[in-house]
Amino acid sequence: MELYLRVRLAVSEGMTQRQAAKHFNISRDSVAKMLSYSTPPGYQRRSPIRRPKLDAFVSTID
Repeated sequence: MELYLRVRLAVSEGMTQRQAAKHFNISRDSVAKMLSYSTPPGYQRRSPIRRPKLDAFVSTID
């Protein structure tokens, strides 16, 4: 979170995205993503959690 804010502040004060990427040792794509969101987006799972195949029989097994 701190890096996110420092990158946004540096670019808003006149540093180019390329310079910010080099200065903070991150990719230019990361800098562009940091500038496109006002707050860091949280982690979102792409697919739902898969349940075990034996999940339907757990009560029988126990």
